[in-house]
Amino acid sequence: MCGVTANNQEGNHQVNDLQLKDNKRTALVKEYLKNLILNDEQIVGVREAFKQEMAAALDEKASSLQMENTYIPELPNGHEDGTFLALDLGGTNFRVILLELANGQFVKEEFKFYHISDEARLGCGISLFDYLAECVKDFMLLKGMQIDTAIAMGFTFSFPMKQHSLHSAELVTWTKSFNCPSVVGRDVVQLLQTSLKKQGMLNIEVLCILNDTTGTLVEGARLDGKTRIGMILGTGSNAAFLERADRVHHWEGERHGEKNVIIDIEWGAFGDKGSIDFIRTEHDKEVDNGSLLKRSFTFEKYISGKYLGEVVRVVLKSLVDKGLLFSKASKELFPAPWKFGTDYVSHIEQDAVDGGSNTSTIMVLDKFNYKFNEDYDDEDIKVIQYTTALVSYRAALLVSICTSVLLNRMAEDDITVAVDGSVYKFHPRLKTWMLQLIKELSPKKNFHLMLAEDGSGKGAGLVSAIAQRINSRLACPDSAHVNNGKAANGQVKQTNGHGLQTNGHHNGTTNGVANGKH
Repeated sequence: MCGVTANNQEGNHQVNDLQLKDNKRTALVKEYLKNLILNDEQIVGVREAFKQEMAAALDEKASSLQMENTYIPELPNGHEDGTFLALDLGGTNFRVILLELANGQFVKEEFKFYHISDEARLGCGISLFDYLAECVKDFMLLKGMQIDTAIAMGFTFSFPMKQHSLHSAELVTWTKSFNCPSVVGRDVVQLLQTSLKKQGMLNIEVLCILNDTTGTLVEGARLDGKTRIGMILGTGSNAAFLERADRVHHWEGERHGEKNVIIDIEWGAFGDKGSIDFIRTEHDKEVDNGSLLKRSFTFEKYISGKYLGEVVRVVLKSLVDKGLLFSKASKELFPAPWKFGTDYVSHIEQDAVDGGSNTSTIMVLDKFNYKFNEDYDDEDIKVIQYTTALVSYRAALLVSICTSVLLNRMAEDDITVAVDGSVYKFHPRLKTWMLQLIKELSPKKNFHLMLAEDGSGKGAGLVSAIAQRINSRLACPDSAHVNNGKAANGQVKQTNGHGLQTNGHHNGTTNGVANGKH
């Protein structure tokens, strides 16, 4: 099951065996790195741990997974209409977006990036949200819109949060480079709404809050109606999926007969409580000890772009220390901690795709001033490529195990997985491996992996339209069939779970179409 196989793999779908001229060196390297290869027992163990932690979280018991209820009970149906603002906050560059939908398709997407200073990211939380509101005001004026225009807004907030409704969520903890302590535990939608009103934007209603992973699922469903899973494989990693509503115990407010709901897994923390420590190597422990958040984001440290390069670097450093790599080179040349990025991993892996070429590996080593035939030789290159492949393949396998668990719990037999993120897009073998491994782990499912970009922007607009459709249905249940499920065009409605507010229509549109990508 899903192991590393010997030489001559068709299409380089798996990791080729290491074969050096020195058989003793070959045996020593392979013996030292064997813990990076998951055996069948470990694969089953990871699968069962993921299933158990998912079940525990849905039952509101202790788990390393949040399994957060997003309160999004449906996916796009092709009737989404209207003009919406979207905010995308997840890094040092914040984005304000103007989106227009017609019959479920984007006919306009205009945006502007705004930089968030260190002072704003690390200071007073109120000041941060006031700055976000100032950016929205600047954007509206730039687009010729009146600041008192009535328009719906979707807020993509890509940080761990506890949702209370589709438009209410409190921050659990800051991640990445943000740390405004006064915001933790507070409703970020309320903070944003208050700051917008301070700037005179009284008629903007934040209809929904979501993260980039949920947005990827929703945007994927717009592109392919069979999409049921959304995934980010980038600097960080996460997944969301459409779950049966009767399996979800945590539900604040009134239910309205929802059949399904999107669950945000927050799988980056999978294993934080020790449930998959049986795959943890000494190299993984060293990476964890050198990270900013020790014993946190355990799963991400096996699979995400923030950590894959460092895992490879730590393994290679141990081989250097054992005299199995770079025996002719000065140890001063070896990259310092966190200086070997995952982009280098992708470059080295490209050589395997190119049929055994060493060109990309040599280019990477050039960046650290290693001289070919002086500091290293072809044998060293083979060791580096073998190590990089093992770490990459392990990441693909772990992602595939968890993806197969999601697929296997769904009633549908034909399912699309929407994926975004730099690791998925740029690692040359990751998608191929995932296709092979998921097929082996979910043999009864017909599945597809589909790139769905900019879920953090487009997803916010789509979920805003879905929120309007839901609000219209709750306000006038007898007339829901009349509009064929269409969202009112630009009409702002917000429900608190029991009531409804309507703030008119937005008539101001701007010219031009732009396709914004991170």
